[in-house]
Amino acid sequence: MSESDPPGGIADLRPLNRAKEQRAWYFYDFANSAFATTIGGVLFGPYIKEIAEEAAVDNRIDVLFFSIAPGSLPPFIITFSTIISAIVLPLLGAVADRTSRKKDLLAGFAWAGAAFAALLFFVTGDNWQLGAVAFLIANLCFGAAAVFNDALLPIISTENERDRVSSRGWAMGYAGGGLLLALNFVLITFHDSFGLTEGMAARISMLSAAVWWAGFTFIPFRGIQIHPPRAVEDVEGGIFASSFGQLWKTLKDMRNYPVTLTFLAAYLFFNDGIQTVISQASLYGTDELGFELGTVLAVYLLVQFVAVGGAIAFGVAAGRYGAKRVILTGLGIWMAIVTIALVLPDEQLVPFLLLGVAIGIVLGGTQALSRSYFSLLIPRGKEAEYFSFYHAMERGTSWFGTLVFGLVYQFTDSYRPAIFALVFFFLIGGLLLMRVDTERGIREAGNDAPAVV
Repeated sequence: MSESDPPGGIADLRPLNRAKEQRAWYFYDFANSAFATTIGGVLFGPYIKEIAEEAAVDNRIDVLFFSIAPGSLPPFIITFSTIISAIVLPLLGAVADRTSRKKDLLAGFAWAGAAFAALLFFVTGDNWQLGAVAFLIANLCFGAAAVFNDALLPIISTENERDRVSSRGWAMGYAGGGLLLALNFVLITFHDSFGLTEGMAARISMLSAAVWWAGFTFIPFRGIQIHPPRAVEDVEGGIFASSFGQLWKTLKDMRNYPVTLTFLAAYLFFNDGIQTVISQASLYGTDELGFELGTVLAVYLLVQFVAVGGAIAFGVAAGRYGAKRVILTGLGIWMAIVTIALVLPDEQLVPFLLLGVAIGIVLGGTQALSRSYFSLLIPRGKEAEYFSFYHAMERGTSWFGTLVFGLVYQFTDSYRPAIFALVFFFLIGGLLLMRVDTERGIREAGNDAPAVV
């Protein structure tokens, strides 16, 4: 009998305790998706662009040492944020693995991010600088909190539970983000009926996302227990000095986990394809297919709610067929989606809706299973650190897909071949994933294999 087994004759309450923590953990995805959808996905870019245009002289604003067009400000802010994240997040992961306060760090960064997101309500007139700084810091905190949230997944679930728990978390995220976005969609669309200007409706909507993020974070903060660090390496110094030491050791040690590195390479390719499809879908729908922005936003909402069922369905399928097979199936569907987008007819709503449904089905599932599958390949005691690399590398390379998308459009003057070009990201990611030896990776990481691999 291992030390973790309950004494003879005493009921094992650990599954009940894990289930309670898992239910609380789901609500962080429910909380932070409000920022990702309402602010990051829909409102911030157009709103800050309008504010920057108010401040522009000859269609230019001064950002640090550069003079740029107002329309370039949103992607530049996001790019700068992702570069900083790629540098900072690995260190935060090393800190988290050496402390029992992971849930406190999760909540602290979430509340800090929500506070800066709330400052967007006060961005008016030509004060684009406040909006840029507020979003930049909020987005950094969003990424940091995600590291600690994902690092809790292997701690509050067993290997057999992980695909289900991760999928339900993603489903809750899409439900929360979609629900608030639907309410804000009504507020913005019918702002006159509420006696509001469109700008005020957008500001209230962004404030609501900040309050939603902060408020629902209290549920995981109160519901998740303190868990002592596991298998921490002996490195001299205080918490930050020892964290730098552990980070350096991990960087050198990662070559001993080639399966984990192969999966990370695969993930970077296919996730970049996914993120580019989602971020550029509105341009494809409005400028290429000729739909009104309101129609595109309605389809975006449809994708959010379909993704709830898609994430749950993929989790169930992974329990039967294994996560790797189901992710590969999802990548095949993604390849079909971008191929169909190449020939989708203009101004035909039904085909566009069906494409949105297909995206929703695979969107949540591939992302949820990627998170749980990666958790099986992480050495014990380094969950936060490895998930910090997972997020840092994701953010640090997330411009590859948009670069390809933009270059193809530059040469063809059409979004159809641009979105089809992303098929290579799914193809390369799938081929790399096929090379991942799941059983070997789990064994090398020192984890237990789930019932179905």
